[in-house]
Amino acid sequence: MSRYQRQQLVETLRKKGITDERILNAIGTIEREKFIPPTMVHNAYKDIALPIGFEQTISQPYTVAFMTEKLNVKEGDKILEVGTGSGYQAAVLDFLGAKVFSIEINLELHHRTVKLFDKLGIRVHAKYGDGTIGWAEYSLFDGIIVTAGSPTIPPKLKEQLAVGGRLVIPVGGREYQDLYVLTKISEDEFKTEVNPRFAFVPLLGREGWNKK
Repeated sequence: MSRYQRQQLVETLRKKGITDERILNAIGTIEREKFIPPTMVHNAYKDIALPIGFEQTISQPYTVAFMTEKLNVKEGDKILEVGTGSGYQAAVLDFLGAKVFSIEINLELHHRTVKLFDKLGIRVHAKYGDGTIGWAEYSLFDGIIVTAGSPTIPPKLKEQLAVGGRLVIPVGGREYQDLYVLTKISEDEFKTEVNPRFAFVPLLGREGWNKK
């Protein structure tokens, strides 16, 4: 896989409306093939989601870029990621200089991705657990990003967001969701922006979906 292919992907994202050059630089630098199964490597720089096992996917690069842009990450921000998955989204946040706290509900996937972080030198505080209830001991967070679709917005995540921070979360049914961007104005007041029609795997957990 070559830097040329990554740059082609960057140009695709630019044409689709991604404007934050820091995010485009991250996508153009991070080797996405490291985060997917060997059988999928030939598709690493297509703008599509790919299966990674455990009924999970690595998100479409456009979706990663769009959600990251909506999160409005600044260097040094403390970001909670719900759904570590392949680790690619966390790698993008780390590249942008965020302090990343990430929770994965699938134990095998958690172990596999933590080993990958160690191998690649990516600095992420990762744990196995139910991300729908957040990570209270490290709150408040400057941003929270949820990488799976939820039936509702988990109350604990809203509580653990700092005033001025943003929560980016897909909300809807099991098949399709709208992407909600909540900006916390005060302790109990949020500004909401809704971006229609995304598709994520279901968010499992106490405040999300049951397994089946």
